[in-house]
This record gives sequence, C-alpha cells and structure tokens, in this order.
Amino acid sequence: MPLPTGLVWHELLMWHDTSALAGFLKSGRGVIEPDEPSESAGGKRRIKNLLDVSGLTEELLLVKPRPATDAELTRVHAPAYLETLRTMSAGDGGDAALGHVGGETPFGPGGFEIAALAAGGILAAVDAVVERRVANAYALVRPPGHHAEAEHGFGFCIFNHGALAARHAQQAHGLKRVAILDWDVHHGNGAEHIFWEDPDVLTISIHQDGCYPANSGAIDAIGGGAGKGRNLNIPLPPGSGIGAYLATMERVVLPALRRFAPDMIVVASGLDAGAYDPQGRMMLAGSTFAEMTRTMMTAADELCDGRLLMTHEGGYHRPSVPFLGLAILETLSGRKGSVEDPFEPLIAGMPHQTLQPHQDAVIRLAETHVPLI
Repeated sequence: MPLPTGLVWHELLMWHDTSALAGFLKSGRGVIEPDEPSESAGGKRRIKNLLDVSGLTEELLLVKPRPATDAELTRVHAPAYLETLRTMSAGDGGDAALGHVGGETPFGPGGFEIAALAAGGILAAVDAVVERRVANAYALVRPPGHHAEAEHGFGFCIFNHGALAARHAQQAHGLKRVAILDWDVHHGNGAEHIFWEDPDVLTISIHQDGCYPANSGAIDAIGGGAGKGRNLNIPLPPGSGIGAYLATMERVVLPALRRFAPDMIVVASGLDAGAYDPQGRMMLAGSTFAEMTRTMMTAADELCDGRLLMTHEGGYHRPSVPFLGLAILETLSGRKGSVEDPFEPLIAGMPHQTLQPHQDAVIRLAETHVPLI
C-alpha cells in the first residue's frame, strides 16, 4: 500500500490569541476600530473543514504535535528570546517582535506554549517523513513561522518553522543538506537571515516585490561567507499570475534544487499569493498551487527519496483560501476529490495570466544566480 500524506492539526493551535487588531495594524489610537485580526483561526479552520467535507481527511494520517523543547528551539532561536517570551506568556502576553518596527507579533497569555506546540508539530512531521511513516506531510498550524528571526518574532511569526525543520532534519536525523522554498507572497526573511552564511541550507523565496517586510527580498541578496550563493530571491512584480510562477518554478527553482541536491525539501506554504488575498497583489488559483506542489514532489522524488514537508504560512481571504489548501493536499496525497473550486474559472479568466515581459526580465535575472549554488 502507498504511504499516506501526513497532516499536522490540533485545535489548540487555533486558540492562539493575537489580541485586538485591525487587519495587520494595532487597533485603538483613537481612530482605528477593532476588527478581526488578519492572522486568525478562521482561514485555517476553513481549510480543515473543507478537507473534512471533501472526504480527504479520512485518507490522511494525523501527525500529533507535541511541544518543542528548549533544546530544539535553541537550534535556531536565542535562549534569551525564549526566556523573554516565556515571561510574557506567564503574564498578560506581549509582542514577540520586541520593539522591531513593522514586525508586530502580539500574543496573549499562554502564547509561548501554543507556539511551542506548533513548532513541535513541525518537528513531528519531519520525523514522520524521514522515518517513512508518511509519503510527505502538510503542517496546518498557527501561529505561522517564516518571518521569525533568531532573536525576535516578526510579522505574526514567533518561531521559524522552516528553519526548525531544517535543523531537526540535520541534527536529529543526520541529513546534511536541506532546501527551503518559500512561496508566501511576502519575503521569507527569517530563513534567509538565519542561514545567511550556512552552506548546507538553500533558501529560496518567491514573493511579491516590495510587499513585506520593507526593504527585504532583493534579487541580489545571495548569502554571505560560506553561504554565498545559497540564497535565492525572486521578487516578482505585483500582478504576477500563473505564467510567472510556473516559469519561476521551471527556470529557477528546479535548476537550483538540482544543483544543490538536498536531502530534504521544506516548503513554506503561504497561500496569500491567491488572487483574492487582501495582503498581496498576485493572481494565483488552486490549480497553480497544485502544479507547484507537483513540481516539488517530482524534485523530492528525484533528489531526496521523496522527503517533502510543507508548513502552512499566510493566506487571508477566508472564502477562497480553503480551496487553495485543498488543491495542495489533494496533490500531495494523489487523490482528487469531488469538490470543485468555484474560484478557479474566475481566476483563470483574469487578464495577463500568461508570462509578461517585465516578469520574464526578473526571472531571467534570477536565473543568472543559479550557477552560483
């Protein structure tokens, strides 16, 4: 029998409290009325609900999360950062960004424990993939992780899940090289900085140029020291759609992975490049995420015995994001369900979905960095 796809899920992770926000800004100040926070449980729960309704959940293997230990977290994060978070968590909560402008990451009482459970779910998924208990895995967790830095949180993210997965694969399982691909609409700054001088981790970020964080994700940021050439940024112009993303996968991501030859691939799977997402200006549909997933599965089969893990990151349009998640998980599991995506024809019919000349120019420049790997 073929191995199932693993799914990390736990209701407690949906109880992560980001306090009263207005979208991604702090509410109050006398003029901003409190509203639903951008990073909330709604979109993630709706993904899980659609998995249930489609019948796919029954075919997945539930990977139970467990709290990451301090020893595991400090493979990536500074011990002083953990202690600060723990102190805040034992009180009324706080902001994991620790004063870094633009990186607001508020959390409520008990937030440290929930974030550690999310991180531990990532590590449990690595174990399941490497030990061949599952064919691949998707970690549907919150809070997200890809913006988190070694010494502070950033942009809703407390612990860097992709970085923790890479270090766990290396230190707990003896794998040497790990590749992290981030297709969230926002730049994957956390992994870039954590592994800037590390030759054994390849970090690739496909993101909307200039979206978030500010002054981050430049195409000429390629790593430093022993890690020079091990970081690739593809900052696609706003309005990029199916053609631009698939060309990027074929012309930049696949060649980079083949040159690097990883022992495991981790994907920071943000869904906010979806066409209707309020925090991005890209135009992807579920079929595009499915095709990108298929590409990563092919690369994993070719290069690293199928070892592939996806960690859930952004995605903020609650009506459409469940269909993007379903498309990915159907592809990972090899099972096409009976639920049709009502957004697919609308997005596919949007103008300029084919590769445009100004998008091609960015991809051609990114291609010149691949030989440096």
